[in-house]
Amino acid sequence: MSSRRVITASERSKLDPFIVATGDASPRDQRDLMERPFFSLAKTRRIAPILYETGDVRVEVYAVPEHGMATIWDADVLIWAASQIVEAEDLGFKTSRFLRFTPYQLLTSIGRQTGARDYKLLKGALARLQSTVIRTTIRNGEHWRRHQFSWINEWEECTTRDGRVEGMEFVLPDWFYRGVIDRSLVLAIDPAYFRLTGGIERWLYRVARKHAGRQPKGWLFEVAHLHEKSGSLAKLPDFAFDLRRIAARQPLPGYRLHMERNGRRELLRILPANLSTGPVDIAVDGVGTSGVPTIGTSGVRVSGLRASKSQLTLWPETAIPGPNLESNKESNSCSWAARSADNPATAAQQPSRLSIRQPSLPLNRKPGGER
Repeated sequence: MSSRRVITASERSKLDPFIVATGDASPRDQRDLMERPFFSLAKTRRIAPILYETGDVRVEVYAVPEHGMATIWDADVLIWAASQIVEAEDLGFKTSRFLRFTPYQLLTSIGRQTGARDYKLLKGALARLQSTVIRTTIRNGEHWRRHQFSWINEWEECTTRDGRVEGMEFVLPDWFYRGVIDRSLVLAIDPAYFRLTGGIERWLYRVARKHAGRQPKGWLFEVAHLHEKSGSLAKLPDFAFDLRRIAARQPLPGYRLHMERNGRRELLRILPANLSTGPVDIAVDGVGTSGVPTIGTSGVRVSGLRASKSQLTLWPETAIPGPNLESNKESNSCSWAARSADNPATAAQQPSRLSIRQPSLPLNRKPGGER
C-alpha cells in the first residue's frame, strides 16, 4: 500500500486577512501582559523559563535555545498589533487574527528606524515571538484549566528577487486576540513608552500604567514582591539597586517614583504626574541593565540598545485617558489592598511565588478562572 502524506493547510487560509492601512494608531497594551511576567527583561539571550504563580493564576514561559525567550522589546510587535486592531474596530472595520502589513508601518509606529539592519532585527523578534511557548490559567473558561500558545502562530514575508521585503503577514493566537477585542482588557499607553531603553524601565511603566493609572495617591509596592512579579533573573539586591537608580532619574512618562522604607521592607510608590505628556522624541536618559554591569547582545537579533531617531508624534492624543480604578480590584500586584497608599498597615495579600524549576504538581484551581 502506498502511503500519502497529509498536508495541513496554513491557518491563514482559513482566516480573512486584516490589511493594515496605516501605522498611525494610538498605542494600546493588553492588561494581562502588563502585570504578569511574560517576557524576558534582558538584552542577552534567556533560556531559563519563567514560572510564576499567585492564587489561582499561573504563568509559565519557555524558550528554545536557538532563539531564546521573547523580550519586552519584542512585545512592541504585540502592542502595535493591539493598537491596530482597536483602532480599526473603533472606525467600524472588520478585524482578524491574520494581519497583513508592511514592515515600514510597524517599525515607524514603534519608534524604530527602517534600515536593512532594522528589518533583520524585526525578523529576529518575530522568530522569538513564534518560538516562545506560554502556558497560563488566565482567562480560562469554566471547563478549561490551562491554555498553551505562542505569541505568533505563524508569519511570512514577501520579498523581491533582490531580497527587499515588501510585505509581511502573521497570525496572532486566539488568547491574545480575545484579550484585545474585549475593550475592558485594553489600556492606552503613552507613545513615549517606546523611547524607554531599559528592560526594567519598560516593565515598570506597564506596571505603573496598569495599577497606578490616574489615581491621585498612586500605588504602593513592596520591592521584594515586584522582584518576584518581574520574572527577572537578577538577584533581589541588584533589582532593588536598579529601582533606586530609575527612581533617581525619573524616566517613566506620566509617573513619578519614590523609594520608601517601612521597617526592614523597601517600598516603591508610583504616583501619576504630567499625564498630558510631550511628543515621542522627548529624550530618555540612561539605560537600565537589570543589575548587570554591562550590556551584551549575544544571540539576540533585536533589542532596544539605542533610542530611535527623532520623529514626529504619530498620535494626536498623548494623554492617558480615564482613571484606572476598576482593574486594581483584581490585582495580584500589590502587597496590600487597593488603598495601600493610604494605609500600609492593611492586611497583606497572599504572596506570589516565582521559580525557574520545572513544575511537578498540578494546579489546584477552582472552576471559572480569573474574571
